[in-house]
Amino acid sequence: MSDWKDRLNVVYSTNPDFKYDTDDEQEEETILKEKQALRISLDKRNRKGKAVTLITGFVGTTEDMEALGKMLKVKCGVGGSAKDGEIIVQGDFRSKILELLQKEGYAKARII
Repeated sequence: MSDWKDRLNVVYSTNPDFKYDTDDEQEEETILKEKQALRISLDKRNRKGKAVTLITGFVGTTEDMEALGKMLKVKCGVGGSAKDGEIIVQGDFRSKILELLQKEGYAKARII
């Protein structure tokens, strides 16, 4: 399969060792749980007054972030999503999520 659509913005390169940067190659590795500085906050903006618990600061692959989000949603028994570098859990579960994250090994997690 040709990947010419991934490099549409590159006009010309005379460098024989030039590598095209695609979105697939820019996926970063997940850092250790102990070094993750997760921030837990309550958010009501643009949600019609409904409160959600927002977990930000996750550094890693989207698969790992989605797995962490799923675990938190299951343990809290509510819905939510994990996208754009944020994990959203419906409802105000700040203290419960902090407790769950600390049990999982995320020592630097804190409520802001």
